[in-house]
This record gives sequence, C-alpha cells and structure tokens, in this order.
Amino acid sequence: MADKLWTKNVQMTQEIEKFTIGRDREMDLYLAPYDVLGSMAHITMLQTIGLLTADELQLLLKELRKIYDETLNGSFVIEEGVEDVHSQVELMLTRRLGDIGKKIHSGRSRNDQVLVDLKLFIRDQIRELATLTLNLFNELIAQSNRYKDVLMPGYTHLQVAMPSSFGLWFGAYAESLVDDMQYLLAAWKITNRNPLGSAAGYGSSFPLNRQLTTDLLGFDSMDYNVVYAQMGRGKTERNVAFSMASIAGTIAKMAFDACMFSNQNFAFVKLPDNCTTGSSIMPHKKNPDVFELTRAKCNKLQALPQTITLIMNNLPSGYFRDLQIIKEAFLPAFDELKDCLKMSAYIIEKMKVNEHILDNPIYDNMFSVEEVNRLAKDGMPFRDAYKKVGLDIEAGQFTPDKHIHHTHEGSIGNLCNDRITALMQQIADGFQFQKMDQAIQALLATGDPTPLLS
Repeated sequence: MADKLWTKNVQMTQEIEKFTIGRDREMDLYLAPYDVLGSMAHITMLQTIGLLTADELQLLLKELRKIYDETLNGSFVIEEGVEDVHSQVELMLTRRLGDIGKKIHSGRSRNDQVLVDLKLFIRDQIRELATLTLNLFNELIAQSNRYKDVLMPGYTHLQVAMPSSFGLWFGAYAESLVDDMQYLLAAWKITNRNPLGSAAGYGSSFPLNRQLTTDLLGFDSMDYNVVYAQMGRGKTERNVAFSMASIAGTIAKMAFDACMFSNQNFAFVKLPDNCTTGSSIMPHKKNPDVFELTRAKCNKLQALPQTITLIMNNLPSGYFRDLQIIKEAFLPAFDELKDCLKMSAYIIEKMKVNEHILDNPIYDNMFSVEEVNRLAKDGMPFRDAYKKVGLDIEAGQFTPDKHIHHTHEGSIGNLCNDRITALMQQIADGFQFQKMDQAIQALLATGDPTPLLS
C-alpha cells in the first residue's frame, strides 16, 4: 500500500480509510488528464523561481506527457491503496524518476490542485456543451425555417387558444437555447480563472509566479485573493450547474411537447420509427421512450444546483472534506446532459410534422381572435367585435378565415430566425476557446513551454 501524501507515523484503520476516500478514486479518473496539465504548468513555474533545475524540469515534463497520454488512452489507473489522482501521479513520477518526483508538490496543496483540476475539466466540458447546444439550436432553426408556413394550434391552460405555427414552435426552443448559451458563457467566464498558487487557501512562502501558471494554462485571469480561490470550491460547480440546469430545462420542456404532440390524439408530429420503442403486449405501440427518458434526466439535472448548494451552503471560509462529495453528483452530470443534447438533436432533425392539422374543424374556433382583430381594424370597437364573434361561435355561425397575416417581429409571418441566429453566434464567439487550446498545445509540446506564451 502506497503512503498517503500526508502520512507521518500513524496509519488510519481500513474502515476509516474506506469511508473517507469514498468514491474519490472513481471520480478522480474524470480529472486525471487535467491533474497532469496542472502539474506541468506548476513545475514549469517552479523551475523559473529556482525550485527545480532545467534538467529536472525536462525529465518531469517528459514523464508527465507520457502519463497524460495514459490518461487519454485508458491505461491510467488509480491503484488500490492510493488515495486520489494527485497521489497516483506523484507516485508514478517517483517510481520512474526517484526523488525528483517528490519535488513537484512544492508551493501547492491538494486543495489548489483539485481546484485547478476541476476548472480545467469544466472548461473542456463547457466547450462540449456549447458545441452540442449549438448543434441542437441549428437543427431547431432548420426545422423552423422548413415548416415556417405550417400552422398548428397554440394552447393556454392546455386548451386550444390561438393559431401558432411549427416555425414558431421549433424557433421558440431555438431562442430558449440562446439564453441558455448566455448562461453557459457566464459560467465559462467564472470558471476560466486560475486558482493554482493559493495552496491550502492561504498562499505560500515560496515566491510563486501565479501569472505564469495562469498564462501556461490559458486562463483569462487568476483568482487573485488566495482565500477566495479556496472559497470558489463548490461555488464554481454550483454556478456551472445552474447553467446546465438552464439547458436541461429547455430540453425537458421540449421533450414533454414532443411526447404530447406525437400522441395519436394530437398527431402533430411523427417521431422517427427507429427512435421509438414497442410494447410487450400491444403490437401497435410506438412509444417516445427517448424523449421520456430525456425529460426525466433533464429534470434530475435541474436539481443539481440544489444538491451542490445543500452540500456546501453552511460552510465557512476554508477547506472542508464535505466538498469532496460534490464530485459524485457533479462530474457525471456532464455526460448525462451531453447525451440528452445529442439525442434531442438527432430526433429533431428527423421529426416530421403534420401539415394538415387544421383540416379538423375542432380547431376552427381558435381563429376567433383573428376575426375580432379584423372587425376592429374595420372600425368596430374591440369589445363589440369580441362580443359579436363570441355570440357567432355560440350560435354555430362562426366561419374562420385561416389565412394568417402577422408581420410584427417574432410572429407567425416574421419569425426573426436570422436575428436569433446572429445573437446565438455572437454569444458562441464570446467563449474564445482558441486561447485555451493554444496554451494547452504549447504545454504539451516538447521543450520549454514558456517561450511559446509570447
């Protein structure tokens, strides 16, 4: 069994060790490549302040690049008896390089180490979420444009209300994703600040160059105050979780609509056959299980911010082991949301709409407001027009005019999809992922990464 990084003379009991480690070894596999990147930046900085020689740095960087590759190809494991990913990486370096491997922890704590790991992990996950959200957005805009002239009933209180259109329906969820992307961009900006160098939350007596590690890892800035950097643990995850919950809320609502509208009593849309499931007893069934599961998964994701809040809400400043438990809820949530985004985009792209819904006379009365507005436009007072049309409906004498002529922004005849698309692109451009990519590529390149920062 490997010694813990903090081991002195007293060994803890196996029961206590099992309880305190919990699922950390499993969860830390999500963070493994990012722990390596953080270490590479940290030791590069250590060499500039004289805590490593140039030769020691190159030996360490070479081995860390090998370990990084192992984290990507699946051969990296956190061994039994090793407490976490930080311990495993240091153990591997020490086995391969001897005492040189023991030098990498100078000037840092596992507290700021896991903070930077989490932020690097979150950055990559936000990039994937942004890409997948944009993909779903594009499918929704495409369907909105494709079916922009096909009318459908709009509902209030789940009662037939006024004319809507598939252009509006698809486009509404597209624009909802624009606001979700704005929230995700805010989460990105909060995340993209460097906590490394805050150590256990109170800084270090070593003359650390925190700006250098900030640049090496492609952060926009650092978390300047070392106490606040530590206070960011839990807060960062909660803020990101709120942005994820926002996306999940949009998808859950859309999934509910899709399930309802594909019901035979509505028959507004048809889901692709290969996206439905059957019944063990009823041979005619085509169940929208994918959207039902999507709805459930997204509803669960909307509880994530509250889960994180309840774990860290009553903690004072400083580090507490409570924060470890956040990983178990937070880290796997990204894969779940990404799956929901992928499935939704796939089905939306293949969804077919019923272009003859309004042939059914049960929808005739939803054109009543159009008639009221026509009469008002011709000079009849609105309240009189309202009463006349209402009496005509009660008497069975209302004949609808189903030709809709809306022109104001965002209405049936003027969807503004071009403006919605431009707004989404403006937000997407705000992430500037290329800065992060360039820094990480320089860090992984052979040689000294510091000259590549200029």
